[in-house]
Amino acid sequence: MRTWGPLTAVCLGTFMLLLDVTIAVVALPDMARALHASLSDLQWVIDGYALALAALLLGVGAAADILGRRRVHVAGVVLFAVASLLCGLASGPGMLVAARGLQGVGAAAMFATTLPLLGSVYQGRQRSTALGVWGAVSGGAAAVGPVLGGLLTEGPGWRWIFFVNLPVSVASVWLTLRVVPESRGPRGMRIDWAGTVAFACFAGATTYGVVRAGADGWTSGVVTGSFGTAALALVAFVLVERRVAHPLLDLSLLRKPAFVGVMAGALAFNGVAFGVIPYLSIWMQTVLGMSPVRGGLTLLPLTGATMVVAILAGKLLHGVPARLTIGGGLLLVGSGAFCQAVLDAGTSWTVLVPGLVLVGIGTGLVSPAIAGAALAAVPPERAGMAGGAVNTVRQLGYALGVAVFGTVLTSRMQDTLSHDAAHTLAGGGAGALRGPLSEHTLRAAFASGLDTASVAAGVTGMVAGALVLVLVRTPRAVTDTAEAPAERATASRA
Repeated sequence: MRTWGPLTAVCLGTFMLLLDVTIAVVALPDMARALHASLSDLQWVIDGYALALAALLLGVGAAADILGRRRVHVAGVVLFAVASLLCGLASGPGMLVAARGLQGVGAAAMFATTLPLLGSVYQGRQRSTALGVWGAVSGGAAAVGPVLGGLLTEGPGWRWIFFVNLPVSVASVWLTLRVVPESRGPRGMRIDWAGTVAFACFAGATTYGVVRAGADGWTSGVVTGSFGTAALALVAFVLVERRVAHPLLDLSLLRKPAFVGVMAGALAFNGVAFGVIPYLSIWMQTVLGMSPVRGGLTLLPLTGATMVVAILAGKLLHGVPARLTIGGGLLLVGSGAFCQAVLDAGTSWTVLVPGLVLVGIGTGLVSPAIAGAALAAVPPERAGMAGGAVNTVRQLGYALGVAVFGTVLTSRMQDTLSHDAAHTLAGGGAGALRGPLSEHTLRAAFASGLDTASVAAGVTGMVAGALVLVLVRTPRAVTDTAEAPAERATASRA
């Protein structure tokens, strides 16, 4: 217990917080029916969590270096558990979205302290082993999420996808307090609260604007106001980061083409690979009539390919430049998205399998390499900052992907349906439309929307892959980042 207890404690929290990124996807139709939720409500159920996680990750990590990483980690788990209870007890979509945002705050405290805690406990070969186990647990959470979500939704009900976090949280807190030692960052650090608030406003206003654009149009006052607010927040963030002694992000890193390329790839990656999946789940259950369990199992080609390729890549691609694994992986993810744009009124989910496998292969190449590539692109003293930045933009990319592709989906549906009918259908309300509209019309409209969203994802993935291939020119291999980059990341956040 003394040797591997800290790893077990940290992995419990990591598994739980990453599981909640994907576990809710399969339950969206049931949530919509139970809470009378709209499409934008469902988007915020996904985005509220990812956005809070992305917006606060860097700031909470800096706070943990000062206040104590174990203390912040435990506080994050407790907050996550309370928010999970509130999610399960939600009486309406507003309460659920608010509780999901609170979950994201707790998840940020957990995720930001995970690697530093492991780095403070394990050294040398043990550290390599611990990081390998942690990586496998991280990948396994994403793979298990849709299946477990389907089982719980079809069994005791969708609320149990949140209630199941409670006993895991209790075990995580107890084990962390018992076996994980406290650690802190270098003395003299200060928390960049102004930068944290400015970045959170930028991310939130941007995502809100995209979500509202689907309902109100891109030129509406709410949408233009949101984007204007986002622009002002971004300017404020830049001004703050240029002047504070301990910035969340050293803007001089943006002068390095390799770092810019990795950040662009990370931003696009999660959105392209996973941003259309919530709508695929709604289509499968509400239009094709699948059960939640079967809807979750249909994603196994993606998650299975991801896990197999990630394991093989670590063993067989030793020495391959990061620009090839990340850039090539993004091109595969983009190609897989294109391959999913094959739906029509008469097709079933099986036509998606080749595209899902391609996305999974690309994800298996990109995911293990991208953090190491960010670390290799910056000086050693900026390794912790780079690691936090890449995780931040990945979660932000997912939130934006769900919002953007949802807007694309409904815009395409409105070629054949009214505005209200398109949003009702995309929000899981196919049953309410089957009287006024024929089954063929509903299937054709949803299929065309998904095809267009997949094409948009494919274009984004291909552009991001090309940028990585052009900009990331670091010669060192980063796919085997087991030790050196991780040691640097956990040693410093400055």
